Amino acid sequence: MAVLAVVSVAGLIVDDRVLVGAPIWAKSLKFSVSFVAYCLTLAWMLQFLTRRRKLGWWAGTVVAVTGAIEMVIITGQVIRGRRSHFNHQTPFDSALYNVMAGTVAVLWLATLILAVLLFRSTIADRASARAVRIGAVLGLAGAGLGFLMTQPTPGQMRGTSDIVGAHSVGVPDGGPSMPLTGWSTTGGDLRIPHFVGMHALQLIPLALMGLVALGARVPRLRDERIRAHLVAVAGAVYAAVLALLTWQALRGQPLVHPDGATLAAAALIAAGAALGSIAALRRPVGGNRAGTPERTRQPVG
Repeated sequence: MAVLAVVSVAGLIVDDRVLVGAPIWAKSLKFSVSFVAYCLTLAWMLQFLTRRRKLGWWAGTVVAVTGAIEMVIITGQVIRGRRSHFNHQTPFDSALYNVMAGTVAVLWLATLILAVLLFRSTIADRASARAVRIGAVLGLAGAGLGFLMTQPTPGQMRGTSDIVGAHSVGVPDGGPSMPLTGWSTTGGDLRIPHFVGMHALQLIPLALMGLVALGARVPRLRDERIRAHLVAVAGAVYAAVLALLTWQALRGQPLVHPDGATLAAAALIAAGAALGSIAALRRPVGGNRAGTPERTRQPVG
């Protein structure tokens, strides 16, 4: 995937073709970079498995193989100048898209197996356990949101269309979009919650790493239980933001033009995050229920 990302950058430089309103090599670049982060994070999470490690190895291998198959198809379609997603223009295009749909489903199931194994593993540091498990669950939710894009749009249902499914809601794909991401600025875009959800795999553990680093200056953050409660707050806030972004996209609303209801929901989430963080930080430091001092465990990994 890292090599393919470099190839895609070269493609952006030397190939000026545009497909559905975006440089044709942009999709392979975004997918390859995303897979780099996704697979490296899952590989890192495998170290936490304390049982059924062989099954975890096989699940990780399935993720790698299915991801590779998907990228071969995406890159092949880029070279051909054809759409890879939602494309039923020819029997060959339709067959490729159906293979991609199957590999994505298998990849999601393999990740689900890894998430179940992580929940059944014993991780000494509670904050690390929560970060890994919450990240895995939210990552699965975000990946699952991708299936919403495969549904035919109202316009596609009213007539015969060679394209079945769309990224955008309320507007055609390929319209005005944000730089780099390509997310729609005139309608809803289901790629936004899909992206945010999937990358909870990285962001929740990174939040814990940030708390550990801050512990050098903030003594309260050296307490394992306080870190664990803050990670739980971060997970709850992340889930609420993911739900809000999904709701916003399904209503056909651009990310950059939120209405009053979206802003009110965002304000409630922000208030909940502040209150939850304050409550976590005010918990007593050290000691167990019986009043005996408890040794703080260091985060795993």
